[in-house]
Amino acid sequence: MPRLSPRSLRQEYQQYVEREVEDYKNSVSTTFMYGIAQEAAKALEEAPQLGIREVMLADEVDRIIAKRLRLPRYETWRRRREKNANELKKPERWGLRSNTPLRAAIPVGSAMSSSVVVAGARVTESALYLAANGCEVTAIEPEVAIVNQVLRAASEAGLTERLRGFAADLISYTPDGPLGAVICTPAAFAGLSPVERERVFRLLQEATTDGGVHLIETLVAGQAVLSEAELRSRYSGWTITVVPEPGASSTFMAKKLVA
Repeated sequence: MPRLSPRSLRQEYQQYVEREVEDYKNSVSTTFMYGIAQEAAKALEEAPQLGIREVMLADEVDRIIAKRLRLPRYETWRRRREKNANELKKPERWGLRSNTPLRAAIPVGSAMSSSVVVAGARVTESALYLAANGCEVTAIEPEVAIVNQVLRAASEAGLTERLRGFAADLISYTPDGPLGAVICTPAAFAGLSPVERERVFRLLQEATTDGGVHLIETLVAGQAVLSEAELRSRYSGWTITVVPEPGASSTFMAKKLVA
């Protein structure tokens, strides 16, 4: 799926104003809108052409509505947006610990943050945190309701262009380009046979660029789906780190060596 070019702040502001104005129009009666149109007509001088006057009248209606809604000017909106963007970058904003391994494993602005796959439990939190920090994220989850939840949260946070959802399990997913990082939990491999797990690991590893990382969160000693021993065997030749987590759990991190 091709990525869209990022919009400028001016474009985002204009779309914000248009969206607020349209929502207002949809919330009032036709009679009320007619009154606003009359107010706009009085504010305009006669235009030489009917077509031009119609355009001016529509613009004046939108201006009146924006004034009634007390929409902020561009500079005020920009400052508020930047403040909100900084809040969104914090892991705590998404229910993650401030020292989540994601923070150290995928530095902001690094090559590995270009394209990231997230799958398994906590897909919503991890996907939104990474998208807020500039990653292009594909969230994979078999439950359609959870995928819709991720996409809805991304839309509300203004992260839609950085996140896409894939309602399927990992065995059905094939990367459509190079990956900088893969974030999974053992739950993402639940129900897969050993042969299917082998195929998934192989595809994800082959698609990962040199220097990219894979994080498997969170391993618990004795769990049936994935063990540290199995992961070490599957990531032979990668640099492996096991990060302790609260309690008896840990996060497995593997970094692909540069050829």
